[in-house]
Amino acid sequence: MRRAGLGEGVPPGNYGNYGYANSGYSACEEENERLTESLRSKVTAIKSLSIEIGHEVKTQNKLLAEMDSQFDSTTGFLGKTMGKLKILSRGSQTKLLCYMMLFSLFVFFIIYWIIKLR
Repeated sequence: MRRAGLGEGVPPGNYGNYGYANSGYSACEEENERLTESLRSKVTAIKSLSIEIGHEVKTQNKLLAEMDSQFDSTTGFLGKTMGKLKILSRGSQTKLLCYMMLFSLFVFFIIYWIIKLR
């Protein structure tokens, strides 16, 4: 803020505006008002931006919570499947396990062949 030269041209003994000339004081006040409005608009913009960031964070947290629950259910499903496969491999059903392995190899071979022909 500029203060140099504000009291120039005031007759001695005229201290009605605390030693400032009317034109200099009003110019300084106008500049302060302009700077205040500029600062107010910047603060408003930052406030709206921070509110939008808050909404985005809430949305992302909700998405992460949904993904976490889906991963938990998938982990449970895979755990049960692996348990059943262990039971199957311990039993005398090795012939069935062999058929399952051959079937899965056949499916992977077909998928590989289809992709390769593209």
